[in-house]
Amino acid sequence: MFIVLALSTFAVVSSAQEDAQGYESTPTFEASAGYDYVRYNADPKIPGVPTSENVNGNGGNGQFAFNPYSQVGLVAEVGAYAISRQGFATTHEVSYLFGPRINLRRGRITPFVQTLFGRQWAEDGITFGSVSAYAMTVGGGFDVAISTHVAIRPAQVEYFLTKFDDGNNNQQNNFRFSTGIVFRFAQK
Repeated sequence: MFIVLALSTFAVVSSAQEDAQGYESTPTFEASAGYDYVRYNADPKIPGVPTSENVNGNGGNGQFAFNPYSQVGLVAEVGAYAISRQGFATTHEVSYLFGPRINLRRGRITPFVQTLFGRQWAEDGITFGSVSAYAMTVGGGFDVAISTHVAIRPAQVEYFLTKFDDGNNNQQNNFRFSTGIVFRFAQK
């Protein structure tokens, strides 16, 4: 009985080590898709727009990451959001951002921090027309591997700066939360 228990324990530990080694490998490329929630904070001085407005946006994003090294990656991201405000047309926004990511790969869990820079485009068809402005995010999150090639991103939280001309200080300090799925390719 003791020998069977010892062999079973050895088999489970060996299997866990093999699985952990597979999750610790670094993917050369990662593609992700997910849901975004954005809390926009505006203090505009534009005729016809409330002077202080906080609105919620919902949408999605897609990211592509190239990892030349285990802990360093380059990210390209596109996000699209819809903002419904009472008394106004729905505003549609698209962000396209690029920048570095630092990964801390630890078995199944990969925490990361990143800073992305780019542009944000917005259009509501009535008040603003079509405009674009500088955009930047700073934040991080973590991925949890469910297999060698698939991970879940339970949380990505970021400060989301936009610089739309608002007749005031031309700066909007926003919050963004994302969640999604990550596909990993070409393990190193």
